[in-house]
Amino acid sequence: MNGAEQGHFIPQNAIDCLSKERIMVKRLDVEFQSEGDTVRGWLYLADESRRSPTVVLAGGWCYVREIVMPIYAQAFAEAGINAMIFDYRNLGVSDGDNRQHLDPWMQVRDYQNALSFLERHELVDEDKLGVWGISYSGGHALILAAIDPRVKSIVSQIPVIDGYENMRRAHGTMEFRALWDLILRDRALRYDKPGEQLYLPHATEDSANEVSSWPFPETVRTFTAIKESEAPLYQNSSTVESVDLLMNYDVGPFVKRIYNTPTLMIVAEGDDLTLWDLEINAFNQVPTTRKKLEVLPHTSHMTLYSDKSKVKVAAAMATKWFVETLEP
Repeated sequence: MNGAEQGHFIPQNAIDCLSKERIMVKRLDVEFQSEGDTVRGWLYLADESRRSPTVVLAGGWCYVREIVMPIYAQAFAEAGINAMIFDYRNLGVSDGDNRQHLDPWMQVRDYQNALSFLERHELVDEDKLGVWGISYSGGHALILAAIDPRVKSIVSQIPVIDGYENMRRAHGTMEFRALWDLILRDRALRYDKPGEQLYLPHATEDSANEVSSWPFPETVRTFTAIKESEAPLYQNSSTVESVDLLMNYDVGPFVKRIYNTPTLMIVAEGDDLTLWDLEINAFNQVPTTRKKLEVLPHTSHMTLYSDKSKVKVAAAMATKWFVETLEP
C-alpha cells in the first residue's frame, strides 16, 4: 500500500458543506481480492488519526477510475468521509482475463468485496459504509442498498434502471434489430468456438452503420476527450456478451426492498440515455421515507462528465447527503 499526495481541489463555494479552507487529502493506492482476481483502486483519506465513514465508488459502462470519480472522492474526503474508487475486474488497472467484459453481477460482487476490504481497514468506521454509483453503477447502488445491510447510505446518480427497455428505446426499431442480430451471432460463435467472442464499441458517431452499446455521438465525443486528457486506460469497447447481460438487468425487483437505507437519487432533467422517466418511476417505488430525489435542470447525461460546473453541483449534493446520513 503506497501513499501519494494528491491535490484535486474543488472551489469551496461549490461544496456548501465543506470547510472554507482547502484541505490536502492523501490518496493511497490500495488493492483487494475479488473472487480470485486483484482489484485495484485509490483510497482518499479524510483523517489519518481516526476511523471515518467511508464511501465506495465505481463507474459505469467501460469506465476506469480516472473518469469523473476523483472529483466526488475528493469532495467526500474534504467533508470528513473516506472515499475509495476502484476499477472493476477486467477493466483499467484491475486484473481479470476477460478484458472489457462487463458482467453487472460480477461488478456488484466487486462492490461487496470492496466493502469487505474496507471493514477491515484501520481507518474505516465499519458501521458507516456508503455506496455511490453513476449510470450503470447507479443501478448497482440501488441493488446494494437492497441486498447488503452493511450499506448505510447510497447515492444513485443517473442510474440504469431496466437494461432491456433502455436498449430498446435508445437504439430505436431498426438499430435494435441490428443489435439483436449481433448478440445472436455472438452467442453462436461462443458456442461453436469456445474462447472466441465478438466486441462492439461503447459508443459511435454513426449508429446507422455501426452497432454500439450506447448509440449516442455525444457519448463517444465526451469519452474520447476524457481518454485524451485524464483516463488513458479507457477503451471504447466491450464484449457483445456485456450487452446481452445488460438486456437482463433490471433494478425494479430490488428497489422495492429498500426499506430503511437512506437513498439519494440524482437525475438529469430530460435524460434520454438512461431514461429519466424510468429513474423517477424507480425512485417512487423505493418504500423508505429516508429518500430524496434531486432533478438537475438544464443538464444532460453526458454534461455530468463534460461540464465540471455541473459535476461540482452533483458532488455537492452527494457530499451533503453523505454528511447528513453517515455523520462523520
